[in-house]
Amino acid sequence: MKAFQLTGQRTFESVTVPDPEPEEGQVLLKIEHVSICGSDTHLNYEPALPEESYPSAPGLPCHEIAGTIVESRNPDHPVGGRAILLPSFTPAAGMTSGGLAELIAGEKIIPLPDRGNTSDWVMCQPAGTALQASREWGISNDKTFVVIGQGAIGLSTTAIAYRMGAVRVIAVDLEDYRLDMASRLGAEITLNADRDDVLEAVMQATDGKGVDCVVEASGDPDGINMALSLVRQRGTIIGFSLVTGLEPTVMRHQEWMRKEVRILPTNAAGAADPVAPIRDMVGLCDRGWWDPAELITHRVGWDQIPDAYEMYADRADGVIKVAIAIEE
Repeated sequence: MKAFQLTGQRTFESVTVPDPEPEEGQVLLKIEHVSICGSDTHLNYEPALPEESYPSAPGLPCHEIAGTIVESRNPDHPVGGRAILLPSFTPAAGMTSGGLAELIAGEKIIPLPDRGNTSDWVMCQPAGTALQASREWGISNDKTFVVIGQGAIGLSTTAIAYRMGAVRVIAVDLEDYRLDMASRLGAEITLNADRDDVLEAVMQATDGKGVDCVVEASGDPDGINMALSLVRQRGTIIGFSLVTGLEPTVMRHQEWMRKEVRILPTNAAGAADPVAPIRDMVGLCDRGWWDPAELITHRVGWDQIPDAYEMYADRADGVIKVAIAIEE
């Protein structure tokens, strides 16, 4: 099968590799559409990794994947069914396969409805991660929120908190076009951290108390400290940001202790059950609750994959989510 793999910093090469073979309990998925996650670019594509990290496994970095099952060794998922498939993941090795390829085998399978296009349904994967965060913060209709970072995860969180009845959602980002999308998805207040005094604005909006819940999805090593300054006494911080070892975080420990803040990480790939929230997001989308496909700003084909990663890494051309067609 054909595949792309990362062979150096911001460098993809096209390769031909053997087709994967599904093991017991797995399916073989013919990949139709994938999308780029911020973690793909921030942790793998942009930085200069140690020399032994190259080349990546074929298909990486990419873990938002949808297509059709063409071989099955799992009786619950027959051939012909459409699905989102999550790559195999271990804490020690990370992901060992990815979506920049024609085929992928795996056991973490989320069935998709027959209607619609898999380019739209694959957006339930990142949105499902945001849905998982809502289960950490609990009841929404008595809470105020700040969502720091309005990439796909932050925007999904903004949309979900609003639809769950949040008292108020305040969106923070550095890009006005992303803040415009946040407003359309339900943010009552939007703040550009390059221009606005975020702390002053949030305190003014909350009578000096801070918000009940801060969702930190900026990718900034110091984002956790901004969250600590914005959350109320005994409030909750939901952490999405994956910070590399090259960007150490020094958390303001005494402020955390003094305010008695609960800090909860959300890690989709390594979660105890990474399938459940994505499966539930597919169900919510199917029932018309919210369609995360409205985050798609660009649709490209196989030959444009390297350019798509450059665009996503640079936040160029108003990009939020890119739907990539793998099949010709």
